[in-house]
Amino acid sequence: MESFIIEGGRPLRGEITPQGAKNEALEVICATLLTDEPVTIKNVPDILDVNNLILLLKEMGVKVTKDGLNTFTFQADDLHLDYLESEKFVKKCSSLRGSVLTFGPLLARFGKATVAKPGGDKIGRRRLDTHFLGFKYLGADFQRVEGRDVYEITATQLTGCNMLLDEASVTGTANIIMAAVLARGTTTIYNAACEPYIQQLCRLLNAMGARISGIASNLLTIEGVEHLHRAEHQILPDMIEVGSFIGMAAMVGDGVCIKNASLRNLGIIPDTFRRLGVTIEEHGDDLYIPRHDTYQIDSFLDGSIMTIADAPWPGLTPDLLSVLIVVATQAEGSVLFHQKMFESRLFFVDKLIDMGAQIILCDPHRAVVIGHNHHIRLRAGRMTSPDIRAGIALLIAAMSANGTSRIDNIAQIDRGYENIEGRLNQLGANIQRVDN
Repeated sequence: MESFIIEGGRPLRGEITPQGAKNEALEVICATLLTDEPVTIKNVPDILDVNNLILLLKEMGVKVTKDGLNTFTFQADDLHLDYLESEKFVKKCSSLRGSVLTFGPLLARFGKATVAKPGGDKIGRRRLDTHFLGFKYLGADFQRVEGRDVYEITATQLTGCNMLLDEASVTGTANIIMAAVLARGTTTIYNAACEPYIQQLCRLLNAMGARISGIASNLLTIEGVEHLHRAEHQILPDMIEVGSFIGMAAMVGDGVCIKNASLRNLGIIPDTFRRLGVTIEEHGDDLYIPRHDTYQIDSFLDGSIMTIADAPWPGLTPDLLSVLIVVATQAEGSVLFHQKMFESRLFFVDKLIDMGAQIILCDPHRAVVIGHNHHIRLRAGRMTSPDIRAGIALLIAAMSANGTSRIDNIAQIDRGYENIEGRLNQLGANIQRVDN
């Protein structure tokens, strides 16, 4: 197991370019299972979760060719169908959250998928009901296999229908879309997730011959087709990494430019940081965050305390609340954070409290941060990364802290951030990777 050793207080300056989007990569890579023709995907991030998914597809029989830096071609023309029912496949899926996105394509193309409880972040329950209900609407059956902790989903012929999702689940929407593109007839999905990465998945599928309309809305119409064909696709920059860099620049930056941030796909992320008092300049598709000796949290128009909450797109992504909480610890003023989706995601604030942050954890979903206004720096310490987003938040805290910190279990950070220490060290950070 590896750790980071971080020397705090070193200012960051210069330019940094975000990696390809992790969540989009997981979706579009799984979409290649829907055709036996080659699909080329560019700007694939070199991160643990994506690399493990690519390895899983190789073991399934997908031919994977690396065409260049961050560019891969996938061809699923000779899958090992027996392997998909094996204990080895089930074990692999249970350790990789992204494996859930293989269920829809496998069901659509082969009429069967074996489902294990997927792994991933330890941030509370992440139920799969929306996925299963969507498949059931399309005509699939699922049952628990006695003696094995797995479910089998089967369908002789998926048939289009009208459905209203019980929640705007991103992975649930992606899975149902991928199942519906090869279904017979027309499917309408209401209350669909409409994040930019879902939009990108739909654009790739349309390039492959699917017929999806309503892209960027929460009402999708999918006319089923008999087969899909080859295509090329470019993954967007990762909005979560852009937000993480904004937070770093606000806390310890001395002028940081985030290049090619795809501003139109960031939604309210920049404005949410501005609510904390962070200055963000837009230069074309680049963002520039100047040095901040202080930044002041806004209040609502009636003078009440600012509240920042996550919500389905175009609301604020829950993946950035951890970073925003860290940024707020050095702001002037107070803010209430309301994390609605995962009941364990705020528990990492105990580590920030140990570092000297003034945070009141009201319950598993709400925390009040009282900013230090840079009068009191966080203290260095030793901590463990519980998940990807808390891990990067703790890294930001350590970079701003007084002294040298250590973060263990950094494989969690590697799951979502490509060569993060190398890229930040180029800006002036001092982060060393060490073996325990």
